[in-house]
Amino acid sequence: MSTSPQQRLRDWIAAPAYPWITGGAVTVGAVVELIAVPGGVTTTVGVLVSAASLMWRRSFPPVAMLTVAAGLIAFAGDVNLYVSIMVSGLTGCYSLGRNRVLHPALTVAGGALGAVCVNLVHINTWSRMDLPVPALWEKGSLSLFAESFLLTVVVFGAVMMGDAVRSREETRTERSLAQAKLIAMERQQAAEAERAAIARELHDIVSHSVSMIAVQAESATYTTPGLTPEARDGFQQIAGTARSSMAELRRLLGVLRTPPGDTGPAALTAPQPTLDHLAELVEQHRAVGGPAELRITGERVALPAAWELSAYRIAQEALTNARKHAPGARTVVEVDYGAGRLLTLRVRDDGPGTGPGSDPGSGPHSVAGTAHGLTGMRERAALVGGRLTAGAGPDGGFLVEAELPWGSG
Repeated sequence: MSTSPQQRLRDWIAAPAYPWITGGAVTVGAVVELIAVPGGVTTTVGVLVSAASLMWRRSFPPVAMLTVAAGLIAFAGDVNLYVSIMVSGLTGCYSLGRNRVLHPALTVAGGALGAVCVNLVHINTWSRMDLPVPALWEKGSLSLFAESFLLTVVVFGAVMMGDAVRSREETRTERSLAQAKLIAMERQQAAEAERAAIARELHDIVSHSVSMIAVQAESATYTTPGLTPEARDGFQQIAGTARSSMAELRRLLGVLRTPPGDTGPAALTAPQPTLDHLAELVEQHRAVGGPAELRITGERVALPAAWELSAYRIAQEALTNARKHAPGARTVVEVDYGAGRLLTLRVRDDGPGTGPGSDPGSGPHSVAGTAHGLTGMRERAALVGGRLTAGAGPDGGFLVEAELPWGSG
């Protein structure tokens, strides 16, 4: 996925080589300036130190104090203001604010004090150069300190800009952490809700099976001729154990039988769907979600109820996601009753998907967009010892593939 110029610039600034490249460039510029306009020893050393120290501003942020101090000393030693000093000084002040080496107020106060000291040195230099310099507190003497005011304003602006960028990045980081925590909570809640739904459905399946055991065992005592008293007692014990198991199931899982607020008789008596209902499910999708096709390979096998229900629910959720994130796309549901007692279920569409080879966390079918659905489908597959993958299809679109082993070969 292509990135914007702003993002590429941010990535380049965040690269480890960035301070070394920029610091080296400023140092080279300082050398060129000193060759063109030679200065005294103090000025030369100050300019070079101020520029070269920028290369360590990220690995050791306090070095920015040396950058600013050396720049002020170099400016004080010569009335000429080198461009490299302006660049390194501004960058040093920005770095001090960006990394909060000191409190911004202390940094600005220190810069203002340095500006006043530089200004006083320049006033002394002007007086020795026989320039008209009014005495302090005389009329027009305040204009001598315009340099101090200007330098202080520049220091204040650079420090505040660095501090603002730091605050913005902290806010962005906190927002990202909060969003990640929220997504994790939503996924956990989705998993818990899906486990509750699975528990309700398993309760129905197991309750039906155990009820059949109880009824058949009890009926056998009356319908089987020639039973000995011991056999009759055995059948009665089986029936009693089944009834006890039913009571225990109702006690432990009965509260999960229906979703909150769904107490209608249909929720209590509706049969659980199986793979035989896939055709009807695909027809429903075709009526509202676009073209759809069901393909079945292999010989139809009557699977255990939990496998039939899990496969149906996975297909149902995958079709729901297709309608939501790729409306109108052509969808194909493939069911393969393969050898080795492995049921393979694939649901794919030709919508935008994530794009072949792209990040599955982006695009219409992103994890963020279908977190609940993907979590639920993975829970369904894991329930029967299978696995589920979801992402970009080999030919584009979005593909959900579940492999559900239902017995040893």
